[in-house]
Amino acid sequence: MRIIIINGPNLNLLGKREPDVYGNATFEDFFKELQEKYTKIKLDYFQSNIEGQLIDKLHEVGFDYDGIIMNAAAYTHTSVGIADAVKAIKTPVIEVHISNVYSREEFRHISYIAPNAKGIIVGLGLKGYELALQAFL
Repeated sequence: MRIIIINGPNLNLLGKREPDVYGNATFEDFFKELQEKYTKIKLDYFQSNIEGQLIDKLHEVGFDYDGIIMNAAAYTHTSVGIADAVKAIKTPVIEVHISNVYSREEFRHISYIAPNAKGIIVGLGLKGYELALQAFL
């Protein structure tokens, strides 16, 4: 089984950025823990702050992987392009958000990705990624 986690803008700052919201762990450390725990899965990771690179990655993996766990971050609420890419590919996508977007600013309550996602996990911290992974299993 091949699963990829795709993270969007500013998630490269996890561990430094707003630790009261996002915690103190870096995503790289968390990802290593996932790889060690789920050794029978080919687990990949990609992060970009650039919308077009996220779309390109969806196109690249969206017909060969068994699942995509995507946190498009702020692009969730603004990017029709990413939403269209999710709709265009064959691989199912589970949308994940570390924080509870519904307890934040109102513009974050809208997801352009959600209508084309297999499911959504919000507000459970980094644990949401593992729950998405388990949903694919």
